[in-house]
Amino acid sequence: MVAIGFPALAAVLMGMMIQSTPVSFGAVGTPIIVGVNKGLDAHNISQELIANGSSWEVYLQQITSSVALIHATVGIFMPVLMAMMLTRFFGKNKSWTEGLDILPFAILAGLSFTVPYALTGVFLGAEFPSLIGGLIGLAIVVTAAKQGFLMPKSTWDFEDAKLWPTEWLGSLKLELSNNNTKPMPMLLAWLPYVLLAVVLVTSRVSADFKALLVSVNLSFTNILGETGISSAIQPLYLPGGILVFTAFIAVLLQSRSATPLVKAFGESSKTLIGAGIVLVFTIPMVRIFINSGVNSADLVSMPVMAANIAASVMGGAYPALSATIGALGAFIAGSNTVSNMMFSQFQFEVAQTLSVSSATIVALQAVGAAAGNMIAIHNVVAASATVGLLGREGVTLRKTIIPTCYYLLATGIIGLIVIYGFKTTDALLK
Repeated sequence: MVAIGFPALAAVLMGMMIQSTPVSFGAVGTPIIVGVNKGLDAHNISQELIANGSSWEVYLQQITSSVALIHATVGIFMPVLMAMMLTRFFGKNKSWTEGLDILPFAILAGLSFTVPYALTGVFLGAEFPSLIGGLIGLAIVVTAAKQGFLMPKSTWDFEDAKLWPTEWLGSLKLELSNNNTKPMPMLLAWLPYVLLAVVLVTSRVSADFKALLVSVNLSFTNILGETGISSAIQPLYLPGGILVFTAFIAVLLQSRSATPLVKAFGESSKTLIGAGIVLVFTIPMVRIFINSGVNSADLVSMPVMAANIAASVMGGAYPALSATIGALGAFIAGSNTVSNMMFSQFQFEVAQTLSVSSATIVALQAVGAAAGNMIAIHNVVAASATVGLLGREGVTLRKTIIPTCYYLLATGIIGLIVIYGFKTTDALLK
C-alpha cells in the first residue's frame, strides 16, 4: 500500500482494520481448529455430547457455522467503514460523510467476500472461509471496478505527498521499478493457491486421503504423571502441515530450485523464534488454566469459578459481553488463537451456568477475539515496523479502537438476538 501511494499511517490503519472478519478462519482455520478446539475441555464435553446422541465434530462445526454467520453479518460494512476512516483522518476535509460516496460499491465488496465466506464456513468447515471468500471476493470486486459497476461519480484521493503531516510518514521508502525481469505466467502464479485449496478440500472430504494423513499421529498420555490429561497432534493433517507441503511444491514449480526456500526459512525463523518464546510460556499457562480442576483438594477449575462469578454479576445480559472478553484476550496476547485457548472454556462454563447455547457463546468469543486483533499490541507493533512507524503505535491504536467498538457492539447485539430472540440451542441443552 505504501508502494502505491498510501501514507504509512494510512497503510497500517487499513491493514489493521482488515484484521477482523477473516481472522477467525485465518491461517487455514487455526484460531478455531487449534484455539477453540484446544481451548475447550474436549474430553469431558465429548462425553456429554455422546450421552446426548451427538459428537465433538458436530459441536465444533456448530461453533464454526455460528462464527461464520456472525462475522459475515458484521463484516459486510467493514469496507465502507474503511473508506470513512480514510476520508475522516487522511482527507482534506476531514469528513466522515465523504466516505459514504462509495457506499453501494463498498456493500458489494463486503457481500462479495462475506457470502461465499459464510457458505464455506457452514458447509465446508473452518479451514476454507477466508481462503475461498477472499479469492471469490477478489475476482468479483476487481471485475466490478474495471467495469465501473456501482462506482461513485466523484473521486477521492490523498493530497499531494508534500502536504502530508510528519505523523503520517514512516522511514520506509519504496520505489517501483521495472528491472526487465520476465513476468511469471498468471497460471503458474496462482497454481500454489489452487493446489492448497485442492489438497485441503480433499483432506476433509475424502475418507481415504484423510486416513492416510491422520495415520501419522503424535500422542501424549498422562501428562505430568497419572493426571488423565492427554493430547495428540497429527502433523500431516493439520493446516500448517499442508501449508508447508504446498509452499515446498510452489518453490519447486516457480523457481525450479530449493534455494529460495532455504532463504525464506531463514527469514521466517527469526519471526518464529520471537513468537515461539511467547507461545512456550502461553500454551502451558492456558493448559494449566483449563485443567486446573485436576487437583488434590477437589476444587473446581479456574474457568468454572470465573464463570460462576461472571454469570452472577452479568446474569442474562452476559452474551452482550462475550465478544468483548475475546477482544480483551487478543489485545493482551496479540493472537486470536491464544485468546480462544485462554477463554473458550470460561465462556463455555458461563453458558452452562446460564443454560444458554454454549456453541453460540463460544462463537461470540471467537468473533470478539478476531475483532481484538485490530487493537492487539503485537500486531500494531509488527505492522508499524514494516513501514518504519515504530514508536508511534499509540496514534494507530487511537484510530483502530473505533472499528473495534463497532465490531464488538454489533456482535453483542447479534448475540443477544440469536440467544434470546431465536432461542438457539445445541446438543448440550437437549
